[in-house]
This record gives sequence, structure tokens and C-alpha cells, in this order.
Amino acid sequence: MSLITPKLTVVGAGPGDVDLITLKAIKALKSANVVLYDALVNKELLEYVNKKAELIFVGKRRGCYKYQQEQINDLIVARANSHGHVVRLKGGDPFIFGRGAEEIEFAASHQIEVAVVPGISSSLAVPAYQNIPLTKRGSAESFWVITGTTKEHKISGDVKLAAKSNATVVVLMGMSKLPQIVALFQKEGKQDLPVAVIQEGTTSREKVGIGSVNTILNVVKEQELCNPAIIVLGNVVNHRAILQSVQQENTKSIAV
Repeated sequence: MSLITPKLTVVGAGPGDVDLITLKAIKALKSANVVLYDALVNKELLEYVNKKAELIFVGKRRGCYKYQQEQINDLIVARANSHGHVVRLKGGDPFIFGRGAEEIEFAASHQIEVAVVPGISSSLAVPAYQNIPLTKRGSAESFWVITGTTKEHKISGDVKLAAKSNATVVVLMGMSKLPQIVALFQKEGKQDLPVAVIQEGTTSREKVGIGSVNTILNVVKEQELCNPAIIVLGNVVNHRAILQSVQQENTKSIAV
């Protein structure tokens, strides 16, 4: 009988498109004895998992928790000790508002070997898929990535600070706080600043709303945009329309 070696690998699944997962992540899934996965993980990725592995859904949908975080931590330790290699599969990157660090700390405190496989964050990939660069010479020299909702269910104070800067601002988990976000940018005199709201980015269900600080609430209402979505505020949002215009001109030239 072989001895069980308890191990946790926290793996980033990427933003939604299955092709955006890394080779290292796939190797981890193939070697797993147990996989704990979240709601935002594309279920097609589970096809890479060893067929004998146990699959456990531990995500939340519309505020309904299958497991509380403390229960997930306990489950990781219990399964690692009983089964061996546990993969915690999380949407995007596990260290970008993913609580991956908390899970690793908990497992390590219980003498379990730990490892991390980074993932492509939606904060980077989703705007890129819409031809929105977070930085662009002459438009933005930096960018903020902020959670819209803190663990106390309040808007992050960093949004207020970001509204004062010239940086591109990317807000995750911020749709419920969009009116407050808009108000903060209006207070800084940025009523005309371009805004994009991208729902279920990089997937076949992707929806996009483009407007300004003053108009984005109406755009969201008209297009019925909702979570999961990210919010991008900054002049770089204009790059999308510029690139589309260039592409259309190129298409006309080729047709002629």
C-alpha cells in the first residue's frame, strides 16, 4: 500500500475561455486526486481531470454559498489527508481577489505541501478581448485593479483614490456598486470619461456596453448587463472604437 502525500495546488483557471488556461494548470488537473472548483470555472476544463478524481463544486451562485470559506479550508485539509493531491481550481488568477492565499496559508499550517499555478486574470484578459489596452502611450501610464465590494459589502475606498488619478481603472465585482462608482468619478469632474462594462468576458455569452461616466448606468439598464462583469474606466476604452474603425477601412480597401 502506497503512502498518501497530502498536497494542495491552487490553480488559476483563467477568465472563461478554455484556451486561456496554462499547460502547467492542465498538468496539475491531470495529477489531481480531488478537484474543488468554483462557479466561474468553465466546466469544459474538468475534462482534463483524471477520470478517477473526485470533483466537488464549492462555488457560489447569486449570493448562495455551497460552502462557506471556513468549510472549504477544512475540506481541503481533510481531502488532502485522505486522498493526496487536491487541486483548488479558481476562476482567473487565484491571488487576484481569489482568496487563494488564505487557502494556502491554512493548508500549510496543517503541514500540507502547497503550490500555486498562476492564471490569466479577467482584469487583463477581458478588456484585451475587446481591444481595450489598459495602458497605451499618450492615454494611460498605469492602471488600478480594484474590488468594487469589500468583505463588509461596502464600496472599496480605493475607488475614490483611483477616481482622482489619470490611470485606467478596472473594477471587479462592482456592478452592485456602479451608481456609487459613477458618483465618485462625477465628483472629480470626469463626467465624459469613457466606460466599458463587459459581462462574461472571453466566453460565447459575452456582452458589452460602452458609454461614459454620465451615461453608463442607462447603457447597463438598456442592455440588461449584470454580473459576472468587469468595469473599465479610462480613455483607453476609446481604443476599441478606433481599432474597429481602422478594421472597417481596411476591409473596404481590400474589397476595392
